[in-house]
Amino acid sequence: MSVLWQARFFTTVNRLQDLPKYKVPEVAFAGRSNAGKSTAINLLCNQKKLAFASKTPGRTQHINFFSIGGAHVAMHRKDATRIDEIRAFLVDLPGYGYAEVSGTAKHHWQELLGRYVQAREQLTALVLIMDARRPFTDLDVEMLEWFAPTGKPIHCLLSKSDKLNRSEQADALRLARTILGSYVDESGAPLPFSVQLFSALKRSGLDEADLKIRTLLGLVEGGNDSADSAPDGATVGAAGADADTGKSTDVGAEAGDDAGIDAGIDADNANDNKP
Repeated sequence: MSVLWQARFFTTVNRLQDLPKYKVPEVAFAGRSNAGKSTAINLLCNQKKLAFASKTPGRTQHINFFSIGGAHVAMHRKDATRIDEIRAFLVDLPGYGYAEVSGTAKHHWQELLGRYVQAREQLTALVLIMDARRPFTDLDVEMLEWFAPTGKPIHCLLSKSDKLNRSEQADALRLARTILGSYVDESGAPLPFSVQLFSALKRSGLDEADLKIRTLLGLVEGGNDSADSAPDGATVGAAGADADTGKSTDVGAEAGDDAGIDAGIDADNANDNKP
């Protein structure tokens, strides 16, 4: 059982001054509104309605925080969260689908997202979720440009990879490595960016993503988590990972509530053709 299964809704904010003041690590999830972000979060946390997927891209405009630690597993538990035992936060950023958003709301949204990803001290890494069939849209690149100057890790999930054949999956990974590898620090060293294939429908890439996120949060040490060890051949961030395997690749180094999760997948698929 992964420690991420302990995730519980903690708070939602629409202003930077309302961000939680706790000094615990945060990993934020970002992506287009129809990239499968909410479904990925729910699958990783083994919960069906932790993250909300709006039927209208761009509708959800708040930053949602989910606490890890200080409570029993799963949201249906009614016991109070013990604040002093919170170990980390998963942060669901607004999906950046602007088709249904007014100009004023869009400006506020961009400022909120930009300021959070650029200046939040507790933010240790970003998980960028992109549709494997059309990654690195202009908005995806804008998010990369916002976050890259921090020098912090970005882990990319190429979602809906089940919709690609094996050759197309390999091509998507190669393209992602090429683009991410172009981001370097002042000394010319590659930034700590990594990428993997992910499919909520097939549950593929789940173990790799779980381990990577827990590592970024510092929740792997101690061996108390049964998912601490990746399956054979699934070493996260291993140098020279084969593009054809779909396993997580470090660019610098070259079963829960199925009905609820499936409903989220269906919603993602329904939004595929929306802008």
